[in-house]
Amino acid sequence: MKTAIQPHSAVRTQTLSNWLGSHRAKLVLVDLGCVTWATTGAQVLRFGGTNQTLDVGNQQAPYALVSLLLILAWWLMLGLWGSREPRVLGYGAEEYRRVISATLWLFGGIAIFSYVFQLETARGYVAIALPIGILSLLLARWMMRALLISARNLGRNLRRILLIGGEHSVAHLHRQLGGHLEAGYLPVAAYLPGYPGRSSVHSEAGSLPVVGTSSEPHDILDAIEESGVDTVAISAGAALEPTALRQLGWQLSAREVAMVMAPALTDVAGPRIHTQPVAGLPLIHVTTPKLVGAKRLLKRGFDVVATGCILLVLAVPMLLVAGLVKLDDPGPAIFRQKRIGKAGAPFEMLKFRSMVVDAEARLKALQAQSEGNAVMFKMKNDPRITRIGRFLRRYSIDELPQLINVLTGDMSLVGPRPPLPKEVEGYDDFAHRRLLVKPGITGLWQVSGRSDLSWEDTVRLDLYYVENWSMTQDLMILMRTFRAVVGKSGAY
Repeated sequence: MKTAIQPHSAVRTQTLSNWLGSHRAKLVLVDLGCVTWATTGAQVLRFGGTNQTLDVGNQQAPYALVSLLLILAWWLMLGLWGSREPRVLGYGAEEYRRVISATLWLFGGIAIFSYVFQLETARGYVAIALPIGILSLLLARWMMRALLISARNLGRNLRRILLIGGEHSVAHLHRQLGGHLEAGYLPVAAYLPGYPGRSSVHSEAGSLPVVGTSSEPHDILDAIEESGVDTVAISAGAALEPTALRQLGWQLSAREVAMVMAPALTDVAGPRIHTQPVAGLPLIHVTTPKLVGAKRLLKRGFDVVATGCILLVLAVPMLLVAGLVKLDDPGPAIFRQKRIGKAGAPFEMLKFRSMVVDAEARLKALQAQSEGNAVMFKMKNDPRITRIGRFLRRYSIDELPQLINVLTGDMSLVGPRPPLPKEVEGYDDFAHRRLLVKPGITGLWQVSGRSDLSWEDTVRLDLYYVENWSMTQDLMILMRTFRAVVGKSGAY
């Protein structure tokens, strides 16, 4: 068994630490800039150029000092809450959730402290600093994430990972991790204990060489050193004894190689997973969020308020679009189509008409030319689309009347794609779970490729949304929708 780290391993670890340290250092400066901007901005907006003070017992503290202390406390809270930990950077909502949580806990603590010690803290000052700070931090983190993801998609700033497990579980891990480099993991080799004779593992992400099949810990360590990886993922089917697995963990820790356990769970969001140590065993509990009670009221309340505000802003532009539709092609400006909503209830979905009036009658003649997936008809150069309709579809303007469907309660701002009745007829038992929540104007389908997706991917994304709903996820999807619409990918 090797006890010394090979030279190439030291270089590997140093390189990984370099980019992690560099990115975290940038986040430290970005966070400091955001909280400084929010706090000083709140002071200027609330007090102008006057030298206001806060009464603290028999002393008076200038608000410049209060702002300085708030900046320091805010910055420290972001670090203490783990918002800069490498494992939450670049993928998922956890980074944003920690930023928001740290901020709310800090301001909640300030409110309690002010009440207990009867400090007359200016409410306007706090009320300005809090939203400005959260929005600034989230925007800055989003920009930093975009830079990190861009680098990862180019093959930089990635953890080299060795996949250990059964052949099928390793292939699944390879497919998922290899297809999502933005998560920061690059599978470079596979190790299949108990599978002699295997030379490679194949998945949609490509072919992965097998560097060993022995169940002996020292052979696994040799393969890790030779592969030059900095992370090991152990999945289902790994023919390893619990004691051998524990010893392997100790050896990896000594070599500064991270070990990740990858259970046979798919499409499960982090908040649904809870670990409970029982008799020395880390039991994983998987819960299913239910959109009932307060959660349902929160989602519906957000839909009504946000949709009302959007309609107030877009009412006049929507009237202009309706006029252009009628001028471009005679007929109604609004297209009404029967769709299936929550629990299979039909409703009439509204859209700006982007096709000729007899489009439905001409559909059958075009079915053979469909470029969509196995269930949904899509055609990039559909001859039924009008001139103004092509522009409306490209930027999803034709979907704006669906805001009225949201107000009436038939749809939500975020949810699965609203299916046609004939599509629902072809659903299997799993696809029917899409109907457990209201369909949405936008959703994971909208921000992940739209019409370019296969039917299987469309169903998988919708089911992921249904099984892992959260308000944070809704907000992230709304933010990503703008980028998807501007990018025009899959819009036809």
